Amino acid sequence: MTNPITPTPITSVLVANRGEIACRVFTTAKALGLRTVAVYSDPDADAPHVRQADAAVHLPGSTSAETYLRSEQIIAAAQAAGADAIHPGYGFLSENAEFAEAVVAAGLTWIGPPAGAITAMGSKVNAKELMAAAGVPVLTDIDPENVTADDLPLLIKASAGGGGRGMRVVRDLSELADQVAGARREAESAFGDPTVFCEPYIERGHHIEVQVMADAHGTVWAVGERECSIQRRHQKVVEEAPAPLVERIGGDMRERLYAAARTAVESIGYRGAGTVEFLADENGKFFFLETNTRLQVEHPVTELTTGTDLVEWQIRVAEGEALPAQEPTTSGHSIEVRLYAEDPANDWQPQSGTITTIDLPADARFELLDRSGVRVDSGIADGSEISTFYDPMLAKVISFAPTRDRAAAILARALSDAKIHGLVTNRDMLVNTLRDETFLSGETDTAYLDTVGLDVLSAPLASDDATRVAAVAAALAQSAANRSSARMLGSLPSGWRNIASDFQSKSYTTAAGDEIVARYRIGRTTTEVPDLADTAVVSIAPTEVVLSTAGVTRRYRVTVVGDAVHVDWPGASVSLTRVPRYVDPAAQERPGSLLAPMPGAVIRVAVGEGDRVTAGQPLLWLEAMKMEHTISAPADGIVSVLAVEVGRQLSVGDVLAVISSESDD
Repeated sequence: MTNPITPTPITSVLVANRGEIACRVFTTAKALGLRTVAVYSDPDADAPHVRQADAAVHLPGSTSAETYLRSEQIIAAAQAAGADAIHPGYGFLSENAEFAEAVVAAGLTWIGPPAGAITAMGSKVNAKELMAAAGVPVLTDIDPENVTADDLPLLIKASAGGGGRGMRVVRDLSELADQVAGARREAESAFGDPTVFCEPYIERGHHIEVQVMADAHGTVWAVGERECSIQRRHQKVVEEAPAPLVERIGGDMRERLYAAARTAVESIGYRGAGTVEFLADENGKFFFLETNTRLQVEHPVTELTTGTDLVEWQIRVAEGEALPAQEPTTSGHSIEVRLYAEDPANDWQPQSGTITTIDLPADARFELLDRSGVRVDSGIADGSEISTFYDPMLAKVISFAPTRDRAAAILARALSDAKIHGLVTNRDMLVNTLRDETFLSGETDTAYLDTVGLDVLSAPLASDDATRVAAVAAALAQSAANRSSARMLGSLPSGWRNIASDFQSKSYTTAAGDEIVARYRIGRTTTEVPDLADTAVVSIAPTEVVLSTAGVTRRYRVTVVGDAVHVDWPGASVSLTRVPRYVDPAAQERPGSLLAPMPGAVIRVAVGEGDRVTAGQPLLWLEAMKMEHTISAPADGIVSVLAVEVGRQLSVGDVLAVISSESDD
């Protein structure tokens, strides 16, 4: 007879995390009547997760190592605020067995799996050995020191973590040493453990995972499966449930996945929420990848298709409650996309700075949906600062509908109508993906982005013609704003003349660097826009311009922030920069200057002044947002100036080097 489980009521929860996941846990905790406690670093002092909590404790410092990875400070914060439980969220300390043990030793409830289960799955090498012994199919591990040409292509992976950190694909043996070294640096930076291993790389695989939930009474749920095959840099971008591959294969594939997932967690005495990840081929044959001993970023698609609040069950299981014997059933389809501050068209460069406006159409926030609609999980608000210290994800936008096609259409509409000002994002790429024929057919493997082409997927939603119309709307709104602030005759439209005059013009540059000149003439009764065929101006205001083209009327919302002008209309948006009438000579760059594309720290320099370089040759490496980024020579030439050294912290636009042609003085 087993010993009875003693219930451990929870009254107050500290979330040892930040941003979106902290807000997500707080939402459920408050619904359960629990008090909430946040922790925050210096950059997060005014973050939404801090404002949402009942109490907050400051963790001095900016980097993860100084703040969210300091277990002793987090436990002390819980004790100081009177919290009796800690939820780790995901990332940071969520899969740290020592932290879990320390939480329990401090007399607090750990809302997560036992430390022993975390340890068993914490090393991917060890986890695969355990799974193989339990009868779960696995891919063979390869020691980086013993790789041969016959093993290629292979994937280098960090043993202690995921999220794409420490992952590298190697197709040429000559690249192995550098790639292993780079993977170890990333793993050390992200997880504090530089251990890496290699495994065979399946070029066109499918990333399939099963959500599990287990209690202390012996019940294990398999709560549906998800497909997360669309990835960039081995980080997931689009996730959905149920998995299109499993739906297409049919037969007993789903039950075999569920059985393997249950076996995996039962073999390690698991408790709480977790995810067992598999890599499957086109025929439905699958292999164990890893078990994430925490809540996954993509958990909302499972919540919406099963009607199950996974965070609520994490808390109830931690209190000692038993799961019902019957697993939740699945219905409908849900798709989640990760909205990132990054530039897909420019090698996925992460962006940092201020999000001046973020308005995402939503039917719910952090909650379940009982009908078709859109849920938004975000820890970002208007005015939020996206720093270089943390992941650049702005929000998770999730749709739910009876069918996959309808879920994709609803999500694409919500994203295309969103107002996002201040930073470049991957929004247009996400919308193009959701409307792509290959995606809608369900043929989404890990090579999807390369197969369809990033140039196609990252194309702006606004066409060149639409961008020109937006520029005219911006110019007219700017004209109205200028006139409304005039001290005399403010009721007259800007540019109005009693006698007909020439056209006025305003110039803007697009995100691609193209210049657009918008011309207009405001008369007594009409406003002319000579460069827009068959277009009439219906009304002009500082924040809205209404235009009618060939009898079709559209409203253009105009937002001005400094020199940036954002024009939004249903289905698209454009961000423009006003061109000054006079350019400050001091702002001119020296020809050949190579500028920092993002904030970050210099971690390696491969050249010196006077070196001859060729286009595409790596010059130096930056670390930003826990990832390494290679800076390459833009053209053949000589490094006439090298302006950086290892360890220097850079801002966007800082000069890295000057590449001179051999004909330069």
